[in-house]
Amino acid sequence: MSVSVIIKWGGQEYSISSLSEEDTVMDLKQSIKTLTGVLPERQKLLGLKVKGKPAEDEVKLGSLKLKPNTKIMMMGTREESLEEVLAPPPENDDVVNDFDIEEEVIEVENREENLAKIARRVKDYKVEEMNPPREGKRLLVLDVDYTLFDHKSCAETGQELMRPYLHEFLTSAYEDYDIVIWSATSMKWIDAKMKELGVTDNPNYKITFMLDSAAMITVHTPKRGVVEVKPLGVIWGKYGEFYNRKNTIMFDDIGRNFLMNPQNGLKIRPFMKAHLNREKDRELYKLAQYLKEIAKLEDFTGLNHKHWERYLSKRQHH
Repeated sequence: MSVSVIIKWGGQEYSISSLSEEDTVMDLKQSIKTLTGVLPERQKLLGLKVKGKPAEDEVKLGSLKLKPNTKIMMMGTREESLEEVLAPPPENDDVVNDFDIEEEVIEVENREENLAKIARRVKDYKVEEMNPPREGKRLLVLDVDYTLFDHKSCAETGQELMRPYLHEFLTSAYEDYDIVIWSATSMKWIDAKMKELGVTDNPNYKITFMLDSAAMITVHTPKRGVVEVKPLGVIWGKYGEFYNRKNTIMFDDIGRNFLMNPQNGLKIRPFMKAHLNREKDRELYKLAQYLKEIAKLEDFTGLNHKHWERYLSKRQHH
């Protein structure tokens, strides 16, 4: 059964009908974010109640017994200015709250409801291709915040917050890999950041496409409740003739983003406090070499990217 609601916010009404009874309040908040730009943690939904209390994020919409096109008032403000995006970090950052995913993985990876969510994204999410996929290339999927860019320190320009070796890294990777950018924010911000960093129209490499938070899914984990993840199955489902689990690698500073495809994820050290670390961060420099080494392989599934540094030093000493 599909659920349809109308969100009233800022004098406008937004109708949402793409959700099912199995989806959660968090999924609803994600849909609202896509429409309004207001982050889930900034949304206050009035009138969503369970037994007289406001409904928690993990509550399934079916249990709220909403009538079709129920109107829900929302309070919340969106992050409008880049100044806010570049403000100093709050103390409780995501990176700190990340968890080691080993024990959660099996529970989550093959659950039918999660595979169904991926199938829905494959069907409904519109990818805007910037450059066509290239025959025979591997796939590199990159996170933005804290992976390529310190998005919380204060700075005059994006260049000051850019991770060292970024353009050299992308130029080198592009020889063997198609490059996809996937960030948990909205496309507007991803676009703005990529332009600011000079990635979008760089003459030395091309970006195949970019994905935003709307391509992510929420999964329920036994220990941590509901978390948002980046399922590579969305890309494989749309581009199966080019990319699959054998030729894809994904960099992110937050391990839980790999929950649906742990074998393909490489957890990069977060790049923070750019003004202090700009001089000494060599992560992308070394990872470019790792990507070169593994590009010689037909199949990545035998690799444990956790040990990428060990793998690299072994290869380089031969």
